[in-house]
Amino acid sequence: MRGYHDATYGDAFADVYDDWYHGISDIDATTRTLASLARGGRVLELGVGTGRLAIPLAAAGIEVHGLDSSRAMLDRLAAKDGGSQVVAHLGDMVHGLPPGPFALAFVAYNTFFNLLTEAEQRACFTQVASRLADDGVFVIEAFVPNPEHDPASAITVKSVTTDRVVLSISTSDPTGQRAEGQYVDITEAGGVRLRPWSIRWATPAQLDDMARAAGLQLVARWEDFGRAVFDPDSPRHVSVFAQDLIKFELRPPFDS
Repeated sequence: MRGYHDATYGDAFADVYDDWYHGISDIDATTRTLASLARGGRVLELGVGTGRLAIPLAAAGIEVHGLDSSRAMLDRLAAKDGGSQVVAHLGDMVHGLPPGPFALAFVAYNTFFNLLTEAEQRACFTQVASRLADDGVFVIEAFVPNPEHDPASAITVKSVTTDRVVLSISTSDPTGQRAEGQYVDITEAGGVRLRPWSIRWATPAQLDDMARAAGLQLVARWEDFGRAVFDPDSPRHVSVFAQDLIKFELRPPFDS
C-alpha cells in the first residue's frame, strides 16, 4: 500500500482502538498465562498499543516495557489509569527494542504480521532472541492462515448507527502472503476518515523456521491463551519459543 509505514496503523486506529478491539480476546486468561510465563521477571510487549494487556500485567506488580511505533498509541496508553506503570518505548519491532534481558517478550493478536516482509519478521526474531534471559520466552499470538485461499477483494459493513457507518474494504494475495485494506469511517459530523491496515502473514511452520534461525525453538503451542489444545483445525495459535528447552522445562509448572 503506497505511503504505508510503521506508524500508519497505530496513528489511524488510536482514537477507536479501545472501542473497536477491547474485547478481541480474553484479557484475564491472556494476562494470567503471560504472568505465569514471566515468573516475576521483566516483560516486553511488542506493539503495546493503548495497553490492553500491558496495564493489567503491570498492575499485577510485573515490570512491563511496551514498544510501539505510533506516538498516538503511546499517548493513549499514558493517559489511562495505570498507564504510567508501563515503561513506554517509541520504536519499531526490529530496530526499536529496549535493552534486555527480559523473562518474557510477547506480541499479541496478529501484531507480528504488521512486519510486512519476511526479512523484517526474521530480524524481529533475532532481535528478541538477543534480549531474552537464558530461560526467557518469546510468545506470538496469531491467526492460522490458509495458504490455499483464493485471492479475494471484499467490501463489508462493520457497523451502522444513526450517525455513523463503517465499511471494511480489503484485498488479499495468498501468493505474496499479504492482505491489506481500509476501514472507511463515515460520520455525520466529521465526514470521511480512512483507517488503513496491511499485514504479511506467516504459517506456524514458517514462524518455527524463523525461530530456529534465531536460535529459538518451539516449546509450547496452544489454540489460545486459555491453553486449549492446538490441532490441525485450530483457527488461531499461541506459540511459545525459548532458547533452551531444558531450562524451559526446569521452570516451575504453570500456575493453575
